[in-house]
Amino acid sequence: MIKLTIDNTPVEVEEGTTVLQSAAVLGIEIPAMCYLEGHSCHPSCMVCMVKDADKGSYFPSCAMPAAEGMNIIASSPDVFDIRRDALELLLSDHVGDCEAPCTLSCPAGMDIPLMNRYIANGEFDKALDIVRNEIALPLILGYICPAPCEKACRRKPIDGAVSICLLKRFTAQDTGRRLQNLMPDVAKTGKKIAVIGTGPAGLSAAFYLLRAGHDCTLFDKNELAGGAMRYNITEDKLPREMLDAEIECISRMGAIFQLNQPVTPDFFESVIIPRFDAVILATGNRNNQPVEDFGLTVGKDHELADKKTLKTQRPGVFACGNMIREHEMAVRAAAQGRIAATEVGTYLNTHVVKAKIHFNSSFGHLTKPEQEEYLKESSPVIPVEPFGGFIAGYSEAQAIAEARRCLHCDCRKPSSCKLRIYADQYSVNRKKHLGPERNPFTKSVHHNLIVYEPEKCIRCGLCVEISTREESLGLTYIGRGFDVRIGVPFDETVSAALKKTAEACVKACPTGAMAFKEQEERASTLKGITLDHPQPLTQKT
Repeated sequence: MIKLTIDNTPVEVEEGTTVLQSAAVLGIEIPAMCYLEGHSCHPSCMVCMVKDADKGSYFPSCAMPAAEGMNIIASSPDVFDIRRDALELLLSDHVGDCEAPCTLSCPAGMDIPLMNRYIANGEFDKALDIVRNEIALPLILGYICPAPCEKACRRKPIDGAVSICLLKRFTAQDTGRRLQNLMPDVAKTGKKIAVIGTGPAGLSAAFYLLRAGHDCTLFDKNELAGGAMRYNITEDKLPREMLDAEIECISRMGAIFQLNQPVTPDFFESVIIPRFDAVILATGNRNNQPVEDFGLTVGKDHELADKKTLKTQRPGVFACGNMIREHEMAVRAAAQGRIAATEVGTYLNTHVVKAKIHFNSSFGHLTKPEQEEYLKESSPVIPVEPFGGFIAGYSEAQAIAEARRCLHCDCRKPSSCKLRIYADQYSVNRKKHLGPERNPFTKSVHHNLIVYEPEKCIRCGLCVEISTREESLGLTYIGRGFDVRIGVPFDETVSAALKKTAEACVKACPTGAMAFKEQEERASTLKGITLDHPQPLTQKT
C-alpha cells in the first residue's frame, strides 16, 4: 500500500493507483476529459493538472502513479488557473453551439429545437410538454409574440426562418391535447399564493405555481381575466376564444379567479397579506400608485424588484412583467411570471433548485459550405404557409413539414458534455485564445445511429482505442502536430468504421463530437432520467 497526501489529507491506496484515482478515494473531484476508467491513459486535454507541493511542478493526475510520500495540491488557485487555461485552449478551435440561436434569443429560453423534433416525428403531446416547461401560454403567444427566435434562426438566410411561433401555437391548438397533462404528479405544499393581475405575467405565474403544488388565487379589477391581452389587443390579432381557452386551462388546474376585485391598500394589507404565504404582483403597470398601495420601496437603482430573483424589498412579495419594466413583450412578461413562481418556491423552501449550466459556446454565422452541412439533416422545402393564413395556423401535416426544416443546430449532448460542464465550473473565457479564423464546421450523418461533428472533437483518442479493439477498420489519427484530427482511414465513411462500437464511442466521447441521432439527452434531463439512457425519439418514417 502507498501513503500520500492530497490537499493536506492523508490517503492510502494500492500500488498502481493514479493520483486522479487517489483523489477520488477522498472525494476530491479532479476534472478529466481524456481519461476513462478501463482504457489506456494518454493525457492530452491537460485539464486534470495537479501540483507536487514539494517539487513545485505540475503534472496530469490521470497519468501519474501515486508514489510513497507524495504531497499533492489539487484545489489551489494556481492549479485552478492552469486547468482554466487548458480548457480555454481546447475551446480555441471548438466549433459548435451549446444552445441553438433561437433558444438563446427567446426571452423564455424555450427549447425550440427539441419542440421541432417532436413535432417532426408526430409526437405532438411531447412537443407541448417541452413548450410548457418554459412557456405557459403557447396558444396565446403563438398569435402575439414578435418571434425574436425566428430572427435568430440559422435557416433564415438560407431560404427563410422556421415558423417557430406557428409551431408553438400548433402544439396547443388541439383542445384534447391542450387539456391533457396540465398537472403532472406533484404533492400539494399547503401554501397559498396570491397573484395580482391576470395578464401574461400573472397567468404564467399561476400556471407554474399550480404545477409546483401551491394553491393560487388571482385577483383582477376587471370583469374578465386576460389583462392587456384582452383589452388592448384586437380580436383580429388575438381571437378571444383562444385567450379564453388558455385561461380555461389554468382554471382547470385549480386556480381561483377573484375578478371585479380592485386591490386597494386596505384590501392588500387586511386580506391578502394575512391570508397568503406569498404574493406576486403582476398588475401590468409601473407607476407610483402600485408602489405606494402595496407598501413597497424602490431600490437604489430605482428598481422595484431584484432583476434576477424578482423579490421586492418587502418579504414574501415579488413583482414581475411590466410592473418592473415597461413595454415588455408578452413572452418576456410570461417568462418573468415563471421566474417569479420559481422564486416563490425558493422563498417558501418547497423545492430544490437544480443546478443549471450557464456556459454557452456559439460560433456565429454559417458560411455557405456550412449551411450545406446543416442541411444534411433537414428538409429542403421552403417555409410552409398555412392554407388558411396566419390566424388559422397549421394542420398536422403542415406542422410536420415545417418542423422538419429545423437544422438541429443545438448540441446533442448539452448536459453531459464535459467541456461545457468544466467550462462553466471554471468560468472560462472561451474567446481568450481564438485565432483570426475558425475551422469550418462539418458533419458526418451517414451512420444510421450516430452523428460525428469533428470540430467539437478534442482528440482524446478514446474512440480510436475503442473502435480499433473490435472493428476491422475503426477510427484513427489523421495528420500530425496541431492539425491532427480523428477520422476514418482510407477515406472511408463513419458507417464503415463503426459497425460494432458506435454506441460505446458515443458514451466515451467527452464532448458533443459523437452523439446519437435519434435519442434526446435534453428530454432525459428534463424528466430526471439518467443520461446514460437517453429517451429515444420515435423513429422517423
